[in-house]
Amino acid sequence: MNTKITLELESELIVRAKEYAKKNKTNLSGMIENYLRFIVDSSEESIDLTPLVKSLSGVIKLDDSDYRKELTYFLSEKHKR
Repeated sequence: MNTKITLELESELIVRAKEYAKKNKTNLSGMIENYLRFIVDSSEESIDLTPLVKSLSGVIKLDDSDYRKELTYFLSEKHKR
């Protein structure tokens, strides 16, 4: 059974959402319904990890290095001419 609801949203968001819906061959109501179904269903599901995944948890130990510094160095070396 479908029930109507009233939402108060920014008008620009509604315009953009309707354009998105049209491009994706759906409507705003369908998009909202799918989103609500997704968040409700995903919050009710708990992910069961397999024994293999559980056994691998915590296996890799990372040092406390500054990844940004290393990434900067890597990218600068990569793009040198």
